[in-house]
Amino acid sequence: MSSSNALELQTDRRIASVVSGEINAVNTRELPRDIPAEVELPSLPLPDRGRQAYLVLLACTLIQAPIWGYSLSFGVFQTYYTTSPASPFSTVDPASVATVGTTLNGLMYLMMPISFTVLTRYPGLRPYCGFTGLVIAAASLIMSSFATRIWQLLVCQGILCAIGSGLLFAPTTLYLDEWFISRKGIAYGTLWAGKALSGSVFPFLMSSLLSRFGAPTTLRIWAISLVIIASPLLATLKPRIPFSAATARRPLDWRFLKITSFWMLQVGNISQALGYLLPTTYLASYANDLGLPTLTGAILIAVYSLASVLGSLVTGFLNDRLTPTTVILLSSLGSTISVLVFWGLSSGIALLSVFAIFYGFFAGGFSSTYPGILHEMRREDSNVDTGLIMGLLLGGRGVGFLIGGPFSGGLMKTTLGGLGSIGYDTQYGPIIVASGVTALFGSWGWMWKSIKGIISLVQRV
Repeated sequence: MSSSNALELQTDRRIASVVSGEINAVNTRELPRDIPAEVELPSLPLPDRGRQAYLVLLACTLIQAPIWGYSLSFGVFQTYYTTSPASPFSTVDPASVATVGTTLNGLMYLMMPISFTVLTRYPGLRPYCGFTGLVIAAASLIMSSFATRIWQLLVCQGILCAIGSGLLFAPTTLYLDEWFISRKGIAYGTLWAGKALSGSVFPFLMSSLLSRFGAPTTLRIWAISLVIIASPLLATLKPRIPFSAATARRPLDWRFLKITSFWMLQVGNISQALGYLLPTTYLASYANDLGLPTLTGAILIAVYSLASVLGSLVTGFLNDRLTPTTVILLSSLGSTISVLVFWGLSSGIALLSVFAIFYGFFAGGFSSTYPGILHEMRREDSNVDTGLIMGLLLGGRGVGFLIGGPFSGGLMKTTLGGLGSIGYDTQYGPIIVASGVTALFGSWGWMWKSIKGIISLVQRV
């Protein structure tokens, strides 16, 4: 057992001794610190193992499909909206349609610090939050099927769908955090692998539906499917710590905001997010400019998504065994090499395919490093609320995504030139360099820790 996991369980044991001498320390993770001594708590199920824990893990993984299915497929809808004669948006500026997608993804992440904070403070709201999010998401898709103006599309798909999907995601993630302690890394890795797998399936599924039925019918089909898929999964999710009058309102501990290492890791998180979407955003266009078949771009994105499944699982596994800065460094270095070497030097399908595999594995698994950050924060302050930290990490990712849109637009207006018939010599050269640099600075937490160690060593000498 790692030192961070041992610390978590020692903390649970200390809390348990105050609350009830009969509750095993493993069973009392993150109980509210203001529970009256006279309150009797039932024996809690063990975390990390058993039928209930794995049912929650299965439900949390499967529900990633309805949560992220539409946002991961928006590129397909964007192409349909701007090119299909049947679309009422075919004459609209493509940049306006693209704004819907960036709003959808950015808002989903930016609302997570708020939703995670509220649901950590009031855990009894979690079951209602999930079903409310499901209703909002399904209703937004149905309403958007009747949209004829771009502002209607923005409100329905960009704002309401983001709110609904975000409310659906937050409680399921907090349930997972409650059920897994020593195996938190592989649990979160499995969850993100579910998202990555959805990214390899849904674009093709939505493309097929759009070509056959058009956007309005496809949106209604997906709205109905979303309810059918998500409803039983939400019913399966159960808290490990029961909701009671004593736990209806939990005090929040924000002292982790004073921990310098949290902010250094957050800087790396935002940096990685800033350039993370750039390769997948422009990969299809780059392949098309090379004269490759139109289908090549979709296939490369699917390869990237499938590689992300394995990357998420492996990264999650490593998080339970190595320090978070080490795992983040491996992810960042692998991503940087993938971009600067395999994409930057590519002039054909061979290196592009290698790039999609390696970038998907290393960059696609970056979010699975978050459990390691949670362990690190618990090591420095045993009383931190991991739900709050997770919400802020996801919010930081959203900040990077939103900045990345206009950032990439500015890069596309510049060129490098003079480097031969490779990626650096195309209009995508600045994109390639920026993606590599931001990926490298994703390991800023490790860099800061190393610099701090060197300075300390010099001072001692």
